[in-house]
Amino acid sequence: MLTPDLRTRVLQLYPTLAELPAAELDALLAAAMVMPLVAGTVVFDENQPCQGFPMLLSGSIRVIKTAPNGRELQLYRIAPGESCILTSSCLLGHTRYQARGIVEQSLEMVVLPAPSFHALLAKNDAFRNYVFHLFSDRLTDLMQLVSAVAFQKLDQRLAALLVAKPNPLHTTHQALADELGSAREIVSRLLKGFADQGWVMLSRELIEVTDKSALQHFAEL
Repeated sequence: MLTPDLRTRVLQLYPTLAELPAAELDALLAAAMVMPLVAGTVVFDENQPCQGFPMLLSGSIRVIKTAPNGRELQLYRIAPGESCILTSSCLLGHTRYQARGIVEQSLEMVVLPAPSFHALLAKNDAFRNYVFHLFSDRLTDLMQLVSAVAFQKLDQRLAALLVAKPNPLHTTHQALADELGSAREIVSRLLKGFADQGWVMLSRELIEVTDKSALQHFAEL
């Protein structure tokens, strides 16, 4: 059973649930599980069955696809108030996961068991619309990712990524490589090239963009 505080946070982040009749909402949340997970925890992995529908209250999850050689490509992130299109797909299609979800920032989430998810989807128009709107948004993101991987060079993708990130950016070259689906050595070489151009300044686990307009222009070539 969720505490009153958790119940309030769930309804604030997922207001669609507040439209349920009180008795149905109580039954739904009584069946939910609360899961605190630390950074680095694998939430789900490839070929695993889906156990429920996650609703994040804090932290974040990276969803990645891993190649046989161990290289990773980030598909998307999940933040509080969002959920996972891959999980929804697995639940709807009764299939197994085709990617891996890893806790990026320590999190707390509430998980609806699969039967509760299916019952809610069948009976509640607002929740069904939320799930399909999620599919639409994530599909747009994934199409942009496919387009970038297929048609943009890695240096352009790196430039676009740096423009989109907070400045200065506290991260490692390996983390950027993982997000781009590349190797750390290649990303380090490209960053050094950007630094030589005067576009960025590099220090240990810190990247400061010094010429955002030049990076933006390069990314759009």
